[in-house]
Amino acid sequence: MTQHDPQSYIDEMARKRGYVLDYHKVMAKQDFPVLEAANGLVSAAYLDQRTLDRKTKELIFIVSLTVMRASKGHIQSHIRVALDLGVTPQEILEAIEISLPEAGIVAFQTGFEAWREVVDADGIEPSVQVHQGGSGSD
Repeated sequence: MTQHDPQSYIDEMARKRGYVLDYHKVMAKQDFPVLEAANGLVSAAYLDQRTLDRKTKELIFIVSLTVMRASKGHIQSHIRVALDLGVTPQEILEAIEISLPEAGIVAFQTGFEAWREVVDADGIEPSVQVHQGGSGSD
């Protein structure tokens, strides 16, 4: 990655991460030095191989994004990378469930909905007449 080629930089980000977010693409064009600085921190904490393996880091990222109520798309990008790395849908769900005691049901539901859509999980419909509850918190 060279300092003078934003296209090559964003392509390399995509290769290393397995995804890029919309803000990465816009920042590559609009304020490349800040993107480089932010990506340097992410590389040191997340992408560079240190003690934790990439699967563990992805699970931590999924939980932290869930707790922070990040956008569904951002959470889903990490769920997809985790699946690509061999993490099972059940392992990802269990990680998201860790958010329940600390962050509550509303934060959990953000991560859960992201997971449900990516893995195409379905549920069991009641066999009695009820009002449709949507994705409420109770």
